[in-house]
Amino acid sequence: MDSENTLLDAPAPSESLDEYDIEESSSIDDGSLPYDRYLDRELSWLAFNQRVLELAEDTTLPLLERANFLAIFTSNLDEFFMVRVAGLKRRIATGLAVPTNVGRAPEDVLAAVSAKAHELQHRHAVAFGEHVKPALDEAGIHIEVWSDLDEADRDRAHEIFSLQIFPVLMPLAVDPAHPFPYISGLSLNLAVRVRNPKTDKVEFARLKVPTVLPRFVQLPNDGTGRLRFIPIEDLISNHLSELFPGMEILEHHEFRVTRNEDVEVDEDESENLIQALEKQLLNRRFGPPIRLEITEDMDDLTLGLLVRELDITEQEVYRLPAPLDLGGLFQLNRIDRPLLKYAKHVPTTSVNLLPNEPNAAPNIFTSISKSDVLVHHPYESFSTSVQTFLEQAAADPNVLAIKQTLYRTSGDSPIVEALIAAAEAGKAVLALVEIKARFDETANINWARKLEKAGVHVVYGLVGLKTHCKLALVIRQEHGVLKHYSHIGTGNYNPKTSRIYEDLGLLTDDDVVGKDLTRLFNELSGYAIEKKFKRLLVAPLHLRKGLLKHIKTETENAKAGLPSGIRIKLNSIVDEAIIDALYQASNAGVPVDLVVRGICGLRPGVPGLSENIRVRSVLGRYLEHARIFTFVNNGDPQVYIGSADMMHRNLDRRVEALVRLVAPDQLRQIDELFELALAEDTSSWWLDGDGEWTRHSRTSDGEPLRDMQNVIMKRISQRKRAISR
Repeated sequence: MDSENTLLDAPAPSESLDEYDIEESSSIDDGSLPYDRYLDRELSWLAFNQRVLELAEDTTLPLLERANFLAIFTSNLDEFFMVRVAGLKRRIATGLAVPTNVGRAPEDVLAAVSAKAHELQHRHAVAFGEHVKPALDEAGIHIEVWSDLDEADRDRAHEIFSLQIFPVLMPLAVDPAHPFPYISGLSLNLAVRVRNPKTDKVEFARLKVPTVLPRFVQLPNDGTGRLRFIPIEDLISNHLSELFPGMEILEHHEFRVTRNEDVEVDEDESENLIQALEKQLLNRRFGPPIRLEITEDMDDLTLGLLVRELDITEQEVYRLPAPLDLGGLFQLNRIDRPLLKYAKHVPTTSVNLLPNEPNAAPNIFTSISKSDVLVHHPYESFSTSVQTFLEQAAADPNVLAIKQTLYRTSGDSPIVEALIAAAEAGKAVLALVEIKARFDETANINWARKLEKAGVHVVYGLVGLKTHCKLALVIRQEHGVLKHYSHIGTGNYNPKTSRIYEDLGLLTDDDVVGKDLTRLFNELSGYAIEKKFKRLLVAPLHLRKGLLKHIKTETENAKAGLPSGIRIKLNSIVDEAIIDALYQASNAGVPVDLVVRGICGLRPGVPGLSENIRVRSVLGRYLEHARIFTFVNNGDPQVYIGSADMMHRNLDRRVEALVRLVAPDQLRQIDELFELALAEDTSSWWLDGDGEWTRHSRTSDGEPLRDMQNVIMKRISQRKRAISR
């Protein structure tokens, strides 16, 4: 889920999705736990997207934000089909029918997913057509259809079509001389049947709606002051006679195809990883179809042709009211109507990074030297913390080297520019670019080449693993001694998403952390194999083991009557070993609290299994993204932040890193965050043992509960400037 004002500006929700896990379970069950102790991960993901939809249905939210949540729902579901459903189908087709995390055959899961997806897509269409669209009309933002337009409007629309749309269109006939055309994934299309009046022969044609044009075409002002739009496909549909002159238009219907767009590269067999990946990216658009969305008025003849040519099953056909592809509603977020959007939040500079004197120039190295700094985005500015850290490092003559991981970054990234500036200034710069970051592969390849041309040492991590950790290390010479300055975060080095993703990052000059990162970067860029780190937990070798050890400690402390407790905040939890350990901790009396944004494979509140476990979910204007792990540890709290979710991919097939926080004020900050997220008077969703999420957003008197993100913004903005230390 990501938008400049809410969760996503473009459809890139892949943090909550992964390639299909086909490994054996990681369960650590000793035989005491029931076999049906997990929730289905696919249905749990669909439940997450249902929570997004519930935000769109919430009439208390600003109207344009509700429209944005409808668009987010669409882009999320598109990727779910492109990756997760595609993975299910691939396993079935290839015979790799390994049971899912709940022991069900992939065929059964696919049927359940299809039924739930059909239900949600219908609900989504109703939310737009019966609730959001009428509310937009009342607010003076009209999404018209052709029949709504009078003659003057139609004349103006015809002019727009003739000048701005018609030249771009490419109708494709289907006949013996013209085979059925390739239908690209997620493209919006018109299926057109025409009759030749001279021969009386009926022909079929496909017309692709150009993606280079706005999804909703703005109509000229009719003097009422209303903003008026018409779906581009509706405008095209009513000008088909100009595309097929002399032909009789019999039928025209909209349809949209979703394809398998996952990319697989055999790294062990590839001499050049970039070239192999580029070849696979070219093949991505030819993936097999996995979903066909059609308008509800499509006739059986046209549908039969599409089903036959696309090799689609009845289960994969989604019949919906027009317009299809409500991801286009992202466009409405550009409308300048502040009262229809969330109140503006202005990120502040962390008080620990402000100079002691108001008019003094900030020096980030001086600030970090005084104390570790824990920054909380987007409440605290990314640009005046992490970005400034790297930009000052690039310009500082005392900085000798910079080492950085890049998983996803923006197209005009100041982070990349800082690394280039550092290299051009003669500093040693290492950039570990993860070119396999799904749907960002092409952009990352381009940036990798730009970095290399500037003299940056670019590496691509370890064969068979994605490098997902968020690390930056600066080596600075001070008084004849080399000093380490480090940043370890929970989110990507992306200034754009940092304004809409909730994340934490630690800036520290701690020598132990610096040496840990030095060893880790050596492992990633060379051939070093580190066994242990002092303040880091690193996957794939030690992260799961380390967390299991902490959970076991809490379990043993509870049995001994000592203080115990576990609180975890993350995007998804599916790993069986972690879940089983939490069940065992619960049975020992350990209070366990989970704040999970997306997938949760754990059943909370089940007698004899998990009655001491609570699960909450917080969704809102920002995408909750920080991963935090806290353990009471008999009064000596162990608290970690980092990049890893509790999924097989994170623990077994990625390089991930968690760092332990030690500063008392930072531990208090984490405690306050959990207290707020778990409070009865904070708006959230609660999960029960059957996998049902219930929204708690109002008091018994109907008053709205506290919005966690608004509370945090207010608290952080009220922090006082740090006094001189």
